[in-house]
Amino acid sequence: MKTNKLGRTDLTVSRVCLGTMTFGEQNTEADAHSQLDYALERGINFIDTAEMYPVPPSAGTQGSTERFIGSWLRKSGKRGQVVLATKAAGPNANQTWIRGGRHNLDANNIRAAVDESLKRLQTDYIDLYQLHWPSRNVPIFGANQFEPKKERAGVPIEDTLAVLGELIKEGKIRHIGVSNESPWGVCEYIKQAEMKGLPRIATIQNLYNLTARAFETTLLDEVCYREDVSLLAYSPLAFGQLSAKYVDNPQARGRLTIYPPTWSPRYLRPAVFAAVKEYAELARANGLSPAQMSLAWCHSRWFVGSTIIGATTLAQLKENIDAESTVLPVEVMKAIDEIHGRYTNPGQ
Repeated sequence: MKTNKLGRTDLTVSRVCLGTMTFGEQNTEADAHSQLDYALERGINFIDTAEMYPVPPSAGTQGSTERFIGSWLRKSGKRGQVVLATKAAGPNANQTWIRGGRHNLDANNIRAAVDESLKRLQTDYIDLYQLHWPSRNVPIFGANQFEPKKERAGVPIEDTLAVLGELIKEGKIRHIGVSNESPWGVCEYIKQAEMKGLPRIATIQNLYNLTARAFETTLLDEVCYREDVSLLAYSPLAFGQLSAKYVDNPQARGRLTIYPPTWSPRYLRPAVFAAVKEYAELARANGLSPAQMSLAWCHSRWFVGSTIIGATTLAQLKENIDAESTVLPVEVMKAIDEIHGRYTNPGQ
């Protein structure tokens, strides 16, 4: 398993990160422990979670993912062998079960979020603490146009960085990152850190896959290159679409059929199905599975620090990890870009 260093930190992580948002919803605690054991056996040392998980989010399951990881850490005694990342929820009035729906990225909320995550994870420090989505108005989770009319009061970035700096000094977190951020947001975090002597973000966890390549087209790749911010690519299989299982069988069991269409409408767009069909045909014509090609492509991108994979079965997890050693031929990479030219970011 190849490794990369995150940003300007001392964190060296596996090129594959185990995503855990199914733990507590599609996966039991025993399933979760089996996946964690297997991931470490295969050389993965990087685990990503969030206070909000599992998804879809609900009052009855919130925090279960961290609790399952915490019980595994206690049982296995392997805390020192993993780089552990989690996230604080940004504002969402609909998620009333998280601090009464008034959660935001202010000092009180971040302190409460960190302390609760530490308890659930059964550890005394978090290696990488991330802000799950911004406090300010920004298009995320399938919205891709900025709308000034949706402006709202947000917590100033310098205030958020200040409390994170305090938590670093207290030893509760080691390094920080953002998620679902824009080029402006990354630049502002860096500017405020440098102007005011506050901690610098090391990572950005954003959507990135064959159907959603806006990280490149918005120049986030240039910003992150020049500022030493590593991309943690999430949803590299587009909620399972890029495995082509829904193209092969529209009723295949998975997130897109288990949960209401309103949960992930962007991956149900006709253009996504059309693009996936072409990517699947390309993969199979070259002796690859669609998932293997999609993940290998993601691993090949120079700006990806780690690709976050998730699975509901060990068989899926094995296939996803195996893709790390796959190197795509130049002609396949060229054909991928040609398909992208025909279907540009339908899943963004």
